[in-house]
Amino acid sequence: MTGSGKGKRGLSLLTLALTTALVFPPTYAFSQEATANPPESHEQGYPVTDQLTISKCGVCHQADAKGNLSRISWIRTSPEGWEEAIKRMVRLNGVSLTPDDARHILTYLSDYHGLAPSEAEPVENYAEHRMTDENFPQDPDVRHACGACHALARPLSWHRPPDDWKLLVNMHRAFFPSSAPIAFGDDGRGAGGGEEGESAKDKLPPVQVALAYIEKAAPLHTAAWSNWESSMSEPKLAGRWLVWGKQAGKGKFFGEMTITAGASPGVFATKTKLHFVDDPSKVVTAEGASIVYTGFQWRGRSMAGVEASSPDDMKTAREVMLISADQSRMKGRWFWGRYEEFGMDVSLRRAGEGPTVLGTDVSSLRAGTTGDRVTIYGDHLPTGVSASSIDLGAGVTVTKVLSATPGAITVSADVAENVTPGMRTISVGEIAEPDALAVYKQVDFIKVIPVESLAHLGSATHAKGYVQFEADGYCDGPDGKPNPADDIDLGPMPATWSLKEFIATYGDDDVKYVGSIDPKTGFFTPASDGPSPTRTSMRNNYGDVWAVATVTPEGSDTPLEGKSYLVVTVPQYLMFDQPEVGQ
Repeated sequence: MTGSGKGKRGLSLLTLALTTALVFPPTYAFSQEATANPPESHEQGYPVTDQLTISKCGVCHQADAKGNLSRISWIRTSPEGWEEAIKRMVRLNGVSLTPDDARHILTYLSDYHGLAPSEAEPVENYAEHRMTDENFPQDPDVRHACGACHALARPLSWHRPPDDWKLLVNMHRAFFPSSAPIAFGDDGRGAGGGEEGESAKDKLPPVQVALAYIEKAAPLHTAAWSNWESSMSEPKLAGRWLVWGKQAGKGKFFGEMTITAGASPGVFATKTKLHFVDDPSKVVTAEGASIVYTGFQWRGRSMAGVEASSPDDMKTAREVMLISADQSRMKGRWFWGRYEEFGMDVSLRRAGEGPTVLGTDVSSLRAGTTGDRVTIYGDHLPTGVSASSIDLGAGVTVTKVLSATPGAITVSADVAENVTPGMRTISVGEIAEPDALAVYKQVDFIKVIPVESLAHLGSATHAKGYVQFEADGYCDGPDGKPNPADDIDLGPMPATWSLKEFIATYGDDDVKYVGSIDPKTGFFTPASDGPSPTRTSMRNNYGDVWAVATVTPEGSDTPLEGKSYLVVTVPQYLMFDQPEVGQ
């Protein structure tokens, strides 16, 4: 999805945003016998060995001779998935848990009935609360049956045997009756309904096509989980870590985090300090705590040491990261805001005694320029370095070292006119960082990030949900044609921002009411949640528009335009969240 067109998908996003915030799920309840005794699975389950989990969950989920608890032993999922299940048991089936009990059970199930790193990574966008265009199957039936109401990453973060996937479909029919006509595309029969056979695919309802896909994509038993379960070790993360990344609208940052081991395995305390490249006066300091689930899933919470002066300033952030198998790196998103709409893309590397190169202050250099100022950030960098020992990649010549400290080296560089566009590895002496800098001849197109976005109206009663847009420049890759596989991201570029009407009906006037966008920064502020006395029928201020960026690239007189489809909807009156997953 590029944001250059809308059609049915855009309309469905708007419809979903306007309806789901107002629909309360019916309070159906199953008998304990129905939930405790599902059809026996033909697959081997994972026995439950924790005594607290057995005592609290075994009241309804019956144990067999092998130590399996019904349903639970045939499910694996993320910490967020298990917490959702625990909350549902408390809410609907009256399970009584203290906070400590709930945390213990959550940790146990996440560790021993969880996901392997290769299973968690493709669906991490769901735990990271990202507004993203999911790169999952293009089959419209699969996307519609599961993606009409929630992200596809949500079901794909659960691993079950085929029998249990069918039970999940039937649970949706009971708790969310509208799912059958809206998403499943069937007549409400059981999950086994519809014609069988591959040749009858065109006659199968979308839910059947989705089931066939998801049973293969998220099975209970996988080699990845078997290998990880047998080798999983206690995370040993205490020490000093280097931090770098980017916050939309604020630019790149570099800094460090000190991690201290807590009283229990997998529990840590943190102290963080970040410096922003584009605004040297902007320094974020924070203290926090975290839990690591399944040996690699970091779930933390940090509180900044200063009061936020604008909505997108970090105050209390949740941290969702994945830890590498060798426990030397982490990567993920830290986010905050009423709707988790603000966030940082963050990378961490364990600090060592030797020099480390992290990246540069600029994202790209243009061919044919001279005297470009580039700062290389890192740790324990040599202060007596010469220009000849610094390499910014093919076609880029470092002519002079302007300054050098252990944390940053600033150089002057020239870029050849006939340089080949692409990503460059930068190095200081023998220390290198791949794909740290792009080199280009011209900007071929602009992509507005996020491609599709959702904002929420608000007032004193309900907080607003904002959007920070960025205009990333791109040049065509080696094939010289627009092609997502090899196009080169040149980073954010200065843009002039505006809102334009997305015409969906006669007399469409959403752009007058939905809110405003800062013409220089691309920060969108939604309007009041209304109703609006000047609008037809005193309707609310909701609507859908284009967020448009106009960029005149350096060295060009021709402006380029990119746009993002923006839906502005009512406040989310019910909030479903998993705050207990992190400290």
